[in-house]
Amino acid sequence: MSTLLVDRPDEGVVRITLNRPGTLNAMNAELVAELHDALSGIAVDTSCRVVLLTGSGRGFCAGLDLGGYGGAPGSDGLGRVEGTFATQTHIAALVPRLRTLPQPVIAAVNGPAAGGGLALALASDIRIAAASARFNVAFVRLGISGCDIGVSWLLPRLIGASRAWELMLTGRIIGAEEADHIGLVLRVVPDGELLQAALETAGLIAANSPWGIRMTKEVMWSQLEVASLQAGIDLENRTQVLSSMTGDMQEAVAAFLEKRPPRYGNTGTAAP
Repeated sequence: MSTLLVDRPDEGVVRITLNRPGTLNAMNAELVAELHDALSGIAVDTSCRVVLLTGSGRGFCAGLDLGGYGGAPGSDGLGRVEGTFATQTHIAALVPRLRTLPQPVIAAVNGPAAGGGLALALASDIRIAAASARFNVAFVRLGISGCDIGVSWLLPRLIGASRAWELMLTGRIIGAEEADHIGLVLRVVPDGELLQAALETAGLIAANSPWGIRMTKEVMWSQLEVASLQAGIDLENRTQVLSSMTGDMQEAVAAFLEKRPPRYGNTGTAAP
């Protein structure tokens, strides 16, 4: 059985479902490798406008499989330090991979999102939680640092340093309602309505031009790293000029004036 399911529940939407329900979709080497491969394929798929990331069964992702992870690709024959480092970097590379994916990612969080599962949710662009969702920084409760797989960079930027430090130092489990209160998730919906809620948000995104969405995602993440307001504005200025060179802006204006939905190409056509 594949550890990953990929399907298309709606036009322009690719759903990735972590598929190890017996372990609450805990990460092993096979799942991580399949997720890397799936994201690489989606990145060049111009028919995909939005990605949904979720888990099968009762959980989103319980983090690292403590019952046996396996080894990262190419780690056979390496020493203990080298092999462990290869595994660590292979898992952690999922976070920048999600961040640089051209398409926005919506995490539809069902049940536990712990440790590495929390990291996947944080690396997504939008998080929608089922009422059964639970979140925690599990690393610190395993005798290691609470700072792992990008969590110590992402979490304070999403919910503020004070709240993030408390969650990282305690490893405390928070429910969907608290996650909503502190701004970790966009909203909370009943368990049976999670997919529909995620698809509704995906539809609102997909209604915009593919190039405009791609540039918005790229710049909004880069703005977390720029050093000043002026540097951010400079980045926006260049991106807007670049975006205006596609045919999408002209199509959007024409659609508005003609009172019809815009008809965008997969990547935008060259402006005359």
